[in-house]
Amino acid sequence: MPRLTKRTVDQIAPGSTDTIHWDDELRGFGVRVWPTGRKVYLVMNRVKGRLRKITIGPHGPITAEKARVRAHEIISEAKAGRDPAKEQDQARKAPTVKGLGERFLKEHVEVRCKPSTQAEYKRSLELFINPKIGARKVTDIERKDIAELHHGLSHIPYQANRTFGVLSKMFNLAEVWGLRPDGSNPCLHVKKYVEQKRERFLSPEEFAALGKALREVEQDGSETQSAIEAIRLLMLTGCRLGEIMTLKWAHVEIKVRELRLPDSKTGAKIVHFGKTAADVLKSIEKLEDNPYVITGKKQGSRLTDLQHPWRRIRAKAGLDDVRIHDLRHSYASGALALGEGLPMIGKLLGHTQVQTTARYAHLANNPVKSAAGRVSDTIGAAMLGKEKKPRSAEKPNKRKSATLQSRKATREEAAVAAE
Repeated sequence: MPRLTKRTVDQIAPGSTDTIHWDDELRGFGVRVWPTGRKVYLVMNRVKGRLRKITIGPHGPITAEKARVRAHEIISEAKAGRDPAKEQDQARKAPTVKGLGERFLKEHVEVRCKPSTQAEYKRSLELFINPKIGARKVTDIERKDIAELHHGLSHIPYQANRTFGVLSKMFNLAEVWGLRPDGSNPCLHVKKYVEQKRERFLSPEEFAALGKALREVEQDGSETQSAIEAIRLLMLTGCRLGEIMTLKWAHVEIKVRELRLPDSKTGAKIVHFGKTAADVLKSIEKLEDNPYVITGKKQGSRLTDLQHPWRRIRAKAGLDDVRIHDLRHSYASGALALGEGLPMIGKLLGHTQVQTTARYAHLANNPVKSAAGRVSDTIGAAMLGKEKKPRSAEKPNKRKSATLQSRKATREEAAVAAE
């Protein structure tokens, strides 16, 4: 067959069976002609000893010259060790992003993640990923597609970053499962939005307002007792929401004041609590047919929704900007105010990483700032020619003086008795 051109291919008459006419210049490049008159360009060559045939496309929509260029590319790739036919076959059989998501949930998330994380991943897929790119092939997704999806959620940056994290993990697994080439994750180099860690700590006055609101709704019965008890325990233990909502009586040791949690965000841990929290636990009625401390309306179930009661209670207390998780932050800040160090705070909160507790470090500087202020005031007074006595000298501690005098008298009495 002479060089394949539009003219020569148009002149080929179909036979009773399909036949292949090969180009005499580019070895392996040809056109298949069917009895119906349909003509399709193809290329055939060997890859690692195997004969591979790849269809380029139909004559007409694809010109002979474009087919020749593509055939040359395929032959060059084969000589370099790549298998275009295999890649083409994989692309044809590749699942959609929705299908990858279903496999991701079943084979990875359900096996390795906690129920709360499972729910969040599923939510990201159903609400943000599938509606945008769910119907497209996994092999067709490019970096610009991920960037567009991420940018489309710029009005909710935290959710945008969480969704991006799900996509990144999914496409990493797509490589592991052989659905995409190694190093082809389209999430690479797409930058997350900057997240500002929110820090909200309740003051003693705000704790008082919240306590008052809890007592009022308890008296008028406008909120369930379970919701009220859950909020009190969150305030008094520093536990995470999920730890209190799933707490079972089997994990509560009131006598030694411990919650022995078999599982948490950081694994099994022991939460120590004080007398006030113990009193709250003692006041909660144990139901024979329900293992949970914070019970739900259905028999044997736990309370599943604390957000709606919390919003009503915090509004009553005038704390509309306070989240449930801020109660945990406030517990930590309260410990720091009492002089506890960051290592102890980490143990109280069950942190496994020092960096997690370090976010409270600036609160530990308050005593330092106070001391610096007193020193500055003293030096400033001296500069003005005024004498400023230390606070301890200005207002002697009468109780401490009385204690010292009592100890001195006791030592004198002991000396007399010894004589």
